Amino acid sequence: MSEVVNRPDSAGDTKDGRKVLLRHDRPQIITFVADAHTESALRDGLADLLLETADMRRGGIRAAIATLQKVTTPRILVVDVSGEDEPLAALGTLSEVVEPDVCVLVIGDIHDITFYREVTRGLGAMEYLAKPLSRDIVARHFGPFVRGQSPTSGIVLGGRVITITGAQGGAGASLLAANLAWHLGVERNRHTVLLDADLHRGTGAFLLNTPPSQGLQSALETPDRIDALLAERAAQPVSERLHVLASDVGLAATPEYATGAAASLLSALRRRYNFIVADVPFNGSQFSRDLLDLAHQRVVIMQPTLVSIRDTLKLLGIKTGAQQSDRPVIVLNRVGSPGSLQRRQVEETLGLKIDLAIPDLPKVVANATNIGEPAAAARSGLRTAILELTGLAASGGLLDAGKRGDQAAAVGTPARSRWRLFGGRK
Repeated sequence: MSEVVNRPDSAGDTKDGRKVLLRHDRPQIITFVADAHTESALRDGLADLLLETADMRRGGIRAAIATLQKVTTPRILVVDVSGEDEPLAALGTLSEVVEPDVCVLVIGDIHDITFYREVTRGLGAMEYLAKPLSRDIVARHFGPFVRGQSPTSGIVLGGRVITITGAQGGAGASLLAANLAWHLGVERNRHTVLLDADLHRGTGAFLLNTPPSQGLQSALETPDRIDALLAERAAQPVSERLHVLASDVGLAATPEYATGAAASLLSALRRRYNFIVADVPFNGSQFSRDLLDLAHQRVVIMQPTLVSIRDTLKLLGIKTGAQQSDRPVIVLNRVGSPGSLQRRQVEETLGLKIDLAIPDLPKVVANATNIGEPAAAARSGLRTAILELTGLAASGGLLDAGKRGDQAAAVGTPARSRWRLFGGRK
């Protein structure tokens, strides 16, 4: 990443007089090292570069994983993989518990160029140094990242954007979006935000039993004021790693939308969250069109009816966004509902195969909606569907999600992932 210091809140000065802005709750740096000599080299090498005393902790990558499940991710994380039998797999596990824009600097005892490339180019760590370290080595190789002067690599860091769109009202898009976000944030423990693009209804907030806010509307009206901190403050927490960004504008009101607001909003959210699950209505608004264009993966929810087939074909006709590698994931919801078409009939009319079929589950859905709890929390056909949808739509950001149609995948070769673990798409 080209700028390590990227979350404005309060101002400060480095010892060379450079102005920086820091998010108030985010430590500048935390280190996890296995021996006293390395700790001393880090302390001496970074002493003149830090705004605050470095938080140095004894222990390797396993200690880092255990700690960062409970504390706020620092801007810069130094982690020691010495003595680890499977250091690449351990770094993959670490990526699951930290925020996606963290600057990871790795120390180890492997002197091998292939390993260096796997850690930096494959996994996305910013630098790797082999022991023994000295003050000069630390200052020369880690110093630029602490100063925010790391060279750009052409890789866009940040979380994965998934849009969920119903072919028509009642298709179940909002329900599936809320349950997918809940699964990613609560059960998979990834930093996740549910973005409800319908500013008038705030259905996402309702389904997850949390109040909407006015922050989303304000952000879309004044995109020049959007940053990661504002986006996070506007979102309402459901759990430690699941937030909801929704609005509840009166039906008579017409919210303003500034050009480029969606791009600014997603840029800020991607710096804070591993996943942005956006419930995007099929209403032709500029906000909706921009979200569909900027997504990494689009998901279309349809019903087994002729009207739904017609509207699904319209959605499939939307031009593929620059970051989208294939067509949208097609989910056929409410299969077996009274008077509906069979799956085979739907596929023949569409001219393509359905990626995921979900049975009609009126009691499960009604009960969950009425009590404000995710339907995917209970054993049901909907939970099974959400697990499969995770593999279809979110696999680019999950080590343990398989390719399309699979529910599990190996963690043993993370460097071959289409997505960097500490960053975005290659």
